[in-house]
Amino acid sequence: HVQLVESGGGLVQPGGSLRLSCAASGYIHSSYCMGWFRQAPGKEREGVASIYADGTGTYYADSVKGRFTMSKDNDRKAVHLLMNSLKPEDTAVYYCATGFLGGSWPVVDFGYWGQGTQVTVS
Repeated sequence: HVQLVESGGGLVQPGGSLRLSCAASGYIHSSYCMGWFRQAPGKEREGVASIYADGTGTYYADSVKGRFTMSKDNDRKAVHLLMNSLKPEDTAVYYCATGFLGGSWPVVDFGYWGQGTQVTVS
């Protein structure tokens, strides 16, 4: 059983920064990729960033490319999302997820999800 717990959300002014973290517990397979998603009120959930199982590859949505950086601890137990130059449109609940590749990278079958952390840019 895998548990994911996000932290680090909060209120920040436009142009500011936040660092989200996701702590994983339980059986974390060495081939699990991890990702960050977000969902704003009235909008569909969207993928923000993903990181390959061994941390050698990352994928970013166009909307955050150049502003967000995803990283992974060597022990596979935590990932982080450094968010710089935040904009009001980044306001959303941010979710961490993990799972196996669903085919070719960056397609991932995310089977486990955290409860989310609120990020408000205002």
